[in-house]
Amino acid sequence: MDGELFPRERTEIAPGAVHVPDWLGPERQRELLDACRDWARPPAGLRTVRTPGGGTMTARQVCLGLHWYPYGYARTAVDGDGAPVKPMPGWLAELGREAVVAAYGHPPPPGSGTHPDRYGAPHPYPYPHPHPHPNPDADAYDIALINFYDGDSRMGMHRDAEEESGAPVVSLSLGDTCVFRFGNTASRGRPYQDVRLQSGDLFVFGGPARLAYHGVPKVLPGTAPPWLGLTGRLNVTLRVGGLGTGPD
Repeated sequence: MDGELFPRERTEIAPGAVHVPDWLGPERQRELLDACRDWARPPAGLRTVRTPGGGTMTARQVCLGLHWYPYGYARTAVDGDGAPVKPMPGWLAELGREAVVAAYGHPPPPGSGTHPDRYGAPHPYPYPHPHPHPNPDADAYDIALINFYDGDSRMGMHRDAEEESGAPVVSLSLGDTCVFRFGNTASRGRPYQDVRLQSGDLFVFGGPARLAYHGVPKVLPGTAPPWLGLTGRLNVTLRVGGLGTGPD
């Protein structure tokens, strides 16, 4: 953020979980915001997600590539207007690959991954696949979930476990700063760490952190950079589904 005395540095929050501040510069943030506004328009546009228990998520969502709903994927907006989901653009898939390189030092080979060891050197290790029979050929980022948070929105602790691939999850932030809570793989409770994600920040989690619980307990209204022209927060989450789809 402008006016900080010391620049924020890349930090490994947990093994396999890396925060890269200010990864997207102003121009790329504006371009991504413009694209998000296009994707949010109907059909298959921004919607309120309803949970199986009858509640609703306070963050609204639009999907690309495949449509996420609690708790699975579909090719149409099954809990929205029923329209076919918008395609995952190739440039966004490539952005996901670039993000993994920025976080870990180089892209993961098929069916495996990398993370920096305690000294910052790239160190290979296999992804712990969430499912027993992952598709090793489905490595391209082919799913995007775009969540819009207003000042009162929250996201409870959850895991991203509906994918067949164990490739890292890529998270990009635009607009207002949020408190991002990154936890453990065993439960929604402690231990966890709270990280402030600002506009342009990148957060990647894979390897032993791939199935960690995480959430957003708080958004800080009015903290978006004025030049961006966004009130609220957008989070663009990129995933490799391993479910037989791919970017256009």
